[in-house]
Amino acid sequence: MNATARHHRDRGPLLVTTVGTEQDVFALRRDAKAIAQAVGLDERDQVRLATALSELGRDLLRSAAMTVIFSVQRQPVALQILLQWGDDRVPSSESLTAVTRLLPRTRYEAAPGNFTPSTSTSGGRIEITCPLSELAARDLKVEKVRALLKPSSPTSAIDDLRAQTRDLMAALQEAHAQRDELERLNEELTETNAGVMALYAELTVEHKDVVERFGQEHELALALQRTFLPATLPQTPGTELAVRYLPAASMTEIGGDFYEAIDTEQGLLLAVGDVVGHSLQASMVMGELRHALRAYAAQGHPPHVLLEHLDHLLGLHQPGWTATVCIVLVEPGNRRLHVANAGHLPPLFLAPGADPRYLTEHGPLLGMRWPQLPAVSHVIEPGSRLLMITDGLIETRDSDLFERLDLLSDAAAAGPEEPDGLCTKLLDAFGTEPEDDIIVLVARLQPPGTP
Repeated sequence: MNATARHHRDRGPLLVTTVGTEQDVFALRRDAKAIAQAVGLDERDQVRLATALSELGRDLLRSAAMTVIFSVQRQPVALQILLQWGDDRVPSSESLTAVTRLLPRTRYEAAPGNFTPSTSTSGGRIEITCPLSELAARDLKVEKVRALLKPSSPTSAIDDLRAQTRDLMAALQEAHAQRDELERLNEELTETNAGVMALYAELTVEHKDVVERFGQEHELALALQRTFLPATLPQTPGTELAVRYLPAASMTEIGGDFYEAIDTEQGLLLAVGDVVGHSLQASMVMGELRHALRAYAAQGHPPHVLLEHLDHLLGLHQPGWTATVCIVLVEPGNRRLHVANAGHLPPLFLAPGADPRYLTEHGPLLGMRWPQLPAVSHVIEPGSRLLMITDGLIETRDSDLFERLDLLSDAAAAGPEEPDGLCTKLLDAFGTEPEDDIIVLVARLQPPGTP
């Protein structure tokens, strides 16, 4: 152990706190960012750490408090964050995956005997390590860090949401400055978020009760999510389109589902996607992907190249985030379509007089920086229908996905020919009290001029 590490180790932890309420999660995010800044982590790592702890705090939130300890560990010099609890709570695989992508040096350990009926031992711990430079550790003044963390005014849901939005906007502005071709996208996002911040200010004045603020925050996030979705569907000769978007019934779920329908010189482009995760930030990432898709589609790229551009954009601007996207390009004349799918549920193709079939070609999800497979073409019989969905329509915690896909196929085959009626029937059959956002997009395709 070198002298610097021993010095800070001997001074004890920087902060020991407990998390048992939603406000504790907000305060944890604020304190994490302040500590990360004080120990010399760069701005991106500050945001990553604060986001990761906010994600874990929400995921593991119970009435019984969880302890969180920040300290500077011995050589190699690093900021160490330890979350530990003594009951049977377990972090979700989704949260652990998201946090590990943000901070690779994350380790979860369940207490020996956890979930074993023959023993009373329970609990667990998550350890996060963020390497520090020797210079930053040497200049660190523990007393000053602790002084920064003295109790201040309580942090509210609105304050926390503002902090996350500021972090995201800072990252977007830095990344967009490096890409001239996305300048118009940046302007649109900036304008949208300026409106969101105005709504936040209005909520702050009008609603002072914390519980009411949380409800307003959720409604605001849903409103923001809806602004990122298309306002209208294109009117394309020979094509009938219908779509339904249904947000999750849970007050805690803000998803990243999106759809798109664009007339291009290459034909009608249809897309359905889902950013992995549930938060306002996931909705913001979704908005960026959708706007980028429109910008890239205007350049005339084929479907699999569009996915490659989106994958590059996600890795450049939003490292650690992943998304699934399925793109279908219908050629002019509605005689043939091309499918490129980045890890999304397959579209269902219903041709007249034939059994329904899923177009199962697949490539890797976005954010992994892996090559996308070329698009696969299919002949369109006059009157064929195409169904594209997000997983919220059919995925439930206690059911088999393939069985649900079969049920969906049967229901769609027996459903109305008219797209709007088919959307309604499928929502009535599968969309009651959804655990996740739902999108149902249906297209009926005829050669132009066909009666």
